[in-house]
Amino acid sequence: MKRTTIHTSAALALLIGLAACTQDEAGFLPEGAKGTPIVFTATGLKPAATAIAGTRATVDGNWEGVQSVAVLMDGTVKAYDVTPSTADNTNATLTSTDPYYWTNHKDITVTAWWPYSEGETTLPAVKVKANQSTQKDFETSDLIVVEEQTVGYGNPTLRFTHRTARVTVILTDYTEGLASVQLTGLSTEGGNPAEIILYDKGSNTYTALVAPQSVAAGTTFITCTFTNAKTFVYKMKNAADWQAGGEYTYTVSLAAAKDPGYTIEGNGSYTVTSADGLINVAELVNGGKTDINITLDKDIDLTGKGWTPIGTNYENRYKGTFDGRGHTIKGLTVTTNDQFVGLFGYLDRAGTVKNVVMEDIQITSNHVLMSGNTGGVVGSSWGTIENCSVSGSVSGTNCVGGVVGGQKAGSIIGCSSSATVKGTRYVGGVAGEKQGTMIACYATGDVTLEIDSQRDLSGGGVVGFNIGSRVLACYATGNVNSKGRSTGNVHIGGLFGDNYTVVTACYWKNNQEQGFGSNQHSTAPEATKVDGSVVTWQNAVDAMNTALQNAGSEWRYELNGALPTLRKQ
Repeated sequence: MKRTTIHTSAALALLIGLAACTQDEAGFLPEGAKGTPIVFTATGLKPAATAIAGTRATVDGNWEGVQSVAVLMDGTVKAYDVTPSTADNTNATLTSTDPYYWTNHKDITVTAWWPYSEGETTLPAVKVKANQSTQKDFETSDLIVVEEQTVGYGNPTLRFTHRTARVTVILTDYTEGLASVQLTGLSTEGGNPAEIILYDKGSNTYTALVAPQSVAAGTTFITCTFTNAKTFVYKMKNAADWQAGGEYTYTVSLAAAKDPGYTIEGNGSYTVTSADGLINVAELVNGGKTDINITLDKDIDLTGKGWTPIGTNYENRYKGTFDGRGHTIKGLTVTTNDQFVGLFGYLDRAGTVKNVVMEDIQITSNHVLMSGNTGGVVGSSWGTIENCSVSGSVSGTNCVGGVVGGQKAGSIIGCSSSATVKGTRYVGGVAGEKQGTMIACYATGDVTLEIDSQRDLSGGGVVGFNIGSRVLACYATGNVNSKGRSTGNVHIGGLFGDNYTVVTACYWKNNQEQGFGSNQHSTAPEATKVDGSVVTWQNAVDAMNTALQNAGSEWRYELNGALPTLRKQ
């Protein structure tokens, strides 16, 4: 029988070997070993953007341009360099010149993030930039993280997810003159901005990164600003929950944001910049915004455009201030049967129209009742008309004037008209009927009283039917004629058809020998015909200016041509 002998030394060595193998398998490195540098694989970011948390790509869809990330282990933060995969740059390899080491085969817990600022020791909170209009500011507003992820030896893959939400705005239909696109009404929790300027990606697409948040229905969260300072806002139709990692796309039609031709100033006034703007503002007034102040920013050409007067009736009479700033409104054309017709239909006592030039207007009203009022600037006025001029033609029925059809109260100051004026009852070069104050006004257009009524009728170079407050320093040069016959009283004068008030320093030179068709005021009127020899236009200017000065008026006449013109001191 053969015997087997086992030497003690050999057995001991075998036991030691078995022990070493068992220890290694249990996860311990050989005694004295420093370990192996930890190299991570970064993944989890995909180029296809969806609204599911954790699936959105980095801001540009891959790891390109990301230089380093922070890696936190065991209370220590180290910077790891990022090398995107050449095969798929949505993945990357993370290495460091000062790496962590594998000291055993046990699982490790890792926290990592990007962007990384030197000196950071903990995972930062989400805080995006208010101005993301540049690509750099947009990209560095992102925050991608790995938070306390466990990875095993031999497969240290870090799956990054986003802490920000991405909002994309696609604009359609209209982008002309667009200055900026902003997200507004945002949560300011954590020091985040309430408004963010989006990054323009081109092709009418704008995007921004935001902190996760809920947006209530009705919130104004998209604001588009145009180069003309007009803004267009988009309100959230339904409540939204913007989650970390999600992308939310909104398509916004700007058809409704097409330039309305006006801007709304901080004080609530409207500045008109185009013909369409003037038409749109008229619609606002007629729709109920009767007290808005309106200013012209440039000349307006209404040629070929339909016109509805500002303030069509008593219910929507204009109560604000319209300041033309010396600009011209050209080509206003109206043919209607409406009662109150002009640039303005009905001007309230609180209303003012000033500093506007009406050029080449064509106004015709065929209102059949004896209550129509037609004028180049205002049909029926109870307010103030100052420094307005009119050229073209004005035709109507009851009260028809080159500047105002019926001035029921208030004042008309420093106005003039060269328009031809035609009407059937009270017709005048400046006003068909005047009951308020008239100071420093003149008319050079012809006036025609078209008689087709048996009522009393009046036609005058300045005013047809003059009653109420005084008339000061006015003149007329347009011929005054009548057509037809009437069984009523027909009064025609070079200045006034019928007069019932004080007239001071007024002059005329036309086909009429009498300044008044009928004067019913007890005070002798100061009305003189310019004959060119005894009374010249220079005489008239001197007398009118003296009267204006004595009355405390800022208006004066000057004679630089054949006829006097007005200026305000």
